[in-house]
Amino acid sequence: MEGKSRNEVKVGSEVGIVLKEDQRTGEITEGIVQDILTNSSFHPHGIKVRLTTGEVGRVKWIK
Repeated sequence: MEGKSRNEVKVGSEVGIVLKEDQRTGEITEGIVQDILTNSSFHPHGIKVRLTTGEVGRVKWIK
């Protein structure tokens, strides 16, 4: 799953995100979803989430 639809992303899911500062390189940070921050049902760049580590980024894949 790509993580562009809000209904695909669940709290507690293991995901790969791109942090704001890594958008140029596309470096993926892995973690567990703590909060879903995007309110809309779809976002073309990925749903924005906060990981349990406190890092915030857009979902690129869901395990």
